[in-house]
Amino acid sequence: MIGPDFIIIGAMKSATTTLHEQLARQPGITMSDPKEPGFFSHDEHYRQGWARYERQLRRTPETMLNGESSTYYTKLPTYPETVDRMARDLPDTTRFIYVMRHPVDRLISHYQHEWLRGSAHGDIHQTLRSDRTLVAYSCYSMQLEPYLRTFGPERVLPVFQAALRVRPQAELERICQFIGYPSRPTWLSGSDENVSAERLRRDPRRQFLASLPGFGLVRRVTPPGLERRVRALWQRRDVPTLTAEELEELQEVFNRDLAILGSWLALDLTCERFDELAAAATPDWSAVAPRTAAVP
Repeated sequence: MIGPDFIIIGAMKSATTTLHEQLARQPGITMSDPKEPGFFSHDEHYRQGWARYERQLRRTPETMLNGESSTYYTKLPTYPETVDRMARDLPDTTRFIYVMRHPVDRLISHYQHEWLRGSAHGDIHQTLRSDRTLVAYSCYSMQLEPYLRTFGPERVLPVFQAALRVRPQAELERICQFIGYPSRPTWLSGSDENVSAERLRRDPRRQFLASLPGFGLVRRVTPPGLERRVRALWQRRDVPTLTAEELEELQEVFNRDLAILGSWLALDLTCERFDELAAAATPDWSAVAPRTAAVP
């Protein structure tokens, strides 16, 4: 069995799609298709066997490094078997990349994603009361702890979305050095469509058009200005907002988790300072052995 050389394990709505596309554009790197195979997380995918997963990895004779991106892999408690399966099936050389966004912003963006897909049946306030997984997925130390314990800090790279935004070339070089890419990568513009796509609401007409043969080719040759006008027809205009009480409760939960993460990275992470520190930091694991993170 030949597994991936590296995996982008999350976090969801933290620019993982952009990073996946940037790596796929580098000569000698092939990325999975689909972007998120979810092989190790989903029971139904895992039961289909390694051969199917290997086909999704899309290795070619020119491949120097091969990777995949599945944000399902850092969605505890939803997918509890993920890390055990990886430890059993992946080679000792596979490396993991974890991208982190401000935890509150990530949660709101995740809610938007579910609402647009039709999976969130209610406003953000109702969803927070009924589904605490949105909170858990933003608890980064809790999601990372099994990886650090099982694979060791040397095989897990922490990345901040804010740093990718302000110095994309330098961060891409750091990521490529981590995965063992022998050449100097180049950050290429034009991979940010996922930022606006998260606001496109679920609509049968748009889904029908997207399913038509040749739709992808039409999109590639459509002038950007026209595409933006068409996209605006399906955009959600409002951004969900939290009440002061909800925000205070979430910040209390996330600050406890960020205190653990910050102790590993030698950073004084809090919700209030997250974006400021994330944009300036080049994070690495400063602690030898992380302590167990608490479940929110």
